[in-house]
Amino acid sequence: MKFQMTDSPTDLFRILDASANRTREGLRVVEDFVRFALNDAHLSRFLKECRHELTAILATLPASSLLAARDTLSDVGTTISTPAETLRTTTVDVVRASFKRTQEALRTLEEYGKIADPKIASRFEQLRYQIYTAEKAVLKTEAARSLLHDQRVYLLITSALCECGLEAVVKSSLDAGVRMFQLREKTMPDRELVSLARAVRAWTAQAGALLIINDRPDIAILARADGVHVGQDELTIQDARTIVGPNCLVGVSTHSIEQAQRAVIEGADYIGVGPTFSSGTKTFADFPGLDLIRRVASEISLPWFAIGGIEDRNAADVKKAGATRIAVSGTVCRSRNPADAIRQLAFT
Repeated sequence: MKFQMTDSPTDLFRILDASANRTREGLRVVEDFVRFALNDAHLSRFLKECRHELTAILATLPASSLLAARDTLSDVGTTISTPAETLRTTTVDVVRASFKRTQEALRTLEEYGKIADPKIASRFEQLRYQIYTAEKAVLKTEAARSLLHDQRVYLLITSALCECGLEAVVKSSLDAGVRMFQLREKTMPDRELVSLARAVRAWTAQAGALLIINDRPDIAILARADGVHVGQDELTIQDARTIVGPNCLVGVSTHSIEQAQRAVIEGADYIGVGPTFSSGTKTFADFPGLDLIRRVASEISLPWFAIGGIEDRNAADVKKAGATRIAVSGTVCRSRNPADAIRQLAFT
C-alpha cells in the first residue's frame, strides 16, 4: 500500500476496520430476519453469499494491521448518539436501518479502499450494488406478505369459460370469500376489453377485492386495476412496472425454481408456480408438477400461487406439497355454482 506524506496508515486501517465491522454486523442483522422471521432459504442464501464475498475481500487486507489500528476506548463516536438511533418499533424498522448501515459502511470501505488498492475498492462497489438488490427483495417480500396475507384463492376469469356469465362468476366468488381476481382475455378487442375491465373493477372494488390484468399493463392503468400479471415470454417485471408505476402489483408466471428465484430478485410482488397438472385452459409441453411446488415451498417466502389444473379432486395434494395459495380458473368458471366450487377446494 502506498500513502501520501500526510497520510497515517494507522488512521486508514482504523477507518477500514470500523467500517468492516459495521458491514458484518449490519449484514448479520438482516440475515437473521430473513432466516428466522421470513424463513426464506433463497434470500438467506443470497445474503450469505454477500457475506462470504465481504469476507473474501477483507481477507486481502492485512488482518494484523486492521486489528492493531483498532482503538475502541478512544473512539469519540461511542459516546455520540441521536434519538432516532433508538427508535425501532418493528422488526422491519430494524431491517431497514441495518440495510442502510451496511450500505453506508460499504461506501466508506469503497472510498478509503481506493487508497489501498483500486481493485479492492471496485469489489466493495459491486458488493454494495448487491446489497441494494437484496434490500429491495427482502423489503418487497415482507410488504407483499402483509398485503396478500389473506389471499388464498386467486381466480383467473375469462368470459368464454364462464357458463353462467362472467359477472355471475365474479359475484358468486366474492360471496365465497375470494378477494383476488385476474382478468385474462387473450383475444378480446381492446375497446371491449377496457369496458369489461372497468366493469370487473367496479364489482371487485365494491367488495374490497384486488383486480389484476393479464399481460396488459396499459389496460390495468385504464381500468384502475391493482396490478398486472406477465408470463416468461411477455414484458419483463421491470418493463411492466415502468408502465403501471411503483404502487401497482406485478406478478409473474414461473415454471422452474430458477425462474421463481429470479422473480424474487427482480422485484415481483407475487409469483405463479406451475403448471401443476394438465389444464383445460392452457397448454404446456412440460409439467413441473408437485415437485416444483415442494421446491418453491422450501425456498421462497414471497407470496406464490400454485397454478395449473387444480380442482377439488387434487387440491389436497397441492396443499400437502406445501402450497398455501392456489390460482384456479376452469374448475370455478365452468361451474354452475362457482361459490360451491371454491368452497370445495378448501383453501379459503
